[in-house]
Amino acid sequence: MSGHDHGTAIDESHDHAGGRGHDKGHGHAGHSHGVSADADRRWLAIALGLIGTFMAVEVVIGVVANSLALISDAAHMLTDAVSIVLALIGMRLAARPARGGFTYGLKRAEILSAQANGLTLLLLAVWLAYEAVRRLADPPPVEGGLVVVTALAGILVNIAAAWCISRANRSSLAVEGAYQHILNDLFAFIGTAVAGLIVLTTGFRQADAIATLVVVVLMVKAGYGLVRESGRILLEAAPAHVDPDAVGDRLVGQPPVTEVHDLHIWTITSGQAALSAHVLVEPAGDCHAVRRDLERLLAEEYGITHTTLQVDHVQDALLTVGRAGQETPDAHCAEAHGPVHREGPHDH
Repeated sequence: MSGHDHGTAIDESHDHAGGRGHDKGHGHAGHSHGVSADADRRWLAIALGLIGTFMAVEVVIGVVANSLALISDAAHMLTDAVSIVLALIGMRLAARPARGGFTYGLKRAEILSAQANGLTLLLLAVWLAYEAVRRLADPPPVEGGLVVVTALAGILVNIAAAWCISRANRSSLAVEGAYQHILNDLFAFIGTAVAGLIVLTTGFRQADAIATLVVVVLMVKAGYGLVRESGRILLEAAPAHVDPDAVGDRLVGQPPVTEVHDLHIWTITSGQAALSAHVLVEPAGDCHAVRRDLERLLAEEYGITHTTLQVDHVQDALLTVGRAGQETPDAHCAEAHGPVHREGPHDH
């Protein structure tokens, strides 16, 4: 789970002998690795009770009314319930302290739960789309009155559940995913109510299957979004709103920095971005002051407070890194880790 490179130091070491200095330390300004107290499990549990109870009732009514729209809504609510359960499990696991080989703890449990929820949505969408297309060709009779009444009740239940989840910590990807699912389900119930009304007043039975396809579109949209966002985190990608090249150029533009390389930016879990880099400064530069200034810049401009910066004087680095194009047996990095940002014209 770590994006740290082998050139990043574990603790701070200070060596000012001969006027030379190294600062290889963590910049953990304002860290917050614990689960926020606002992520209230009680609100999620209430929402889960509402969703689970209504889902069971809706399945029975959907079968009696022969309404695929109601059954698809119930399937969507099942994924809502699963997402809430996984969010609760992920929150509990993420709250465990880091120990042993899990140096970040189990903070990515919520990311795994979000991805599982997204995949479930996509798989259910495929099945419902198949059933909806089949019913468009040969629509069975549908009890429009039952569909309308049940859909209206579903709208009220989803409004209540969405309100409950909005009281929890929505900075969590799993919790935000559950919230968005319930909002999507709310829109789906509105569509189902309209479809039931059309069937009841006009006898146009295909309206039920068309409402199901609307639900399928919402499920695909939500599922793809969750899989994409959780996949970025699991693949150690930089946060979507952060451009690593722009960050490197911004850091090297701070005097007396001359070069930034081995720059890594990744997300530990929802809302917790991390950064590590090797920074070279001019011979007369104060490594410790540079590190503090860069930490402040990263926190204020990019919201990155979990930083590990290895700061060296440029002469020290040349003894181990080597000049451009020069091979050295004790090179700092056997292989390049991304672009090198230098003072003046940027080398990308």
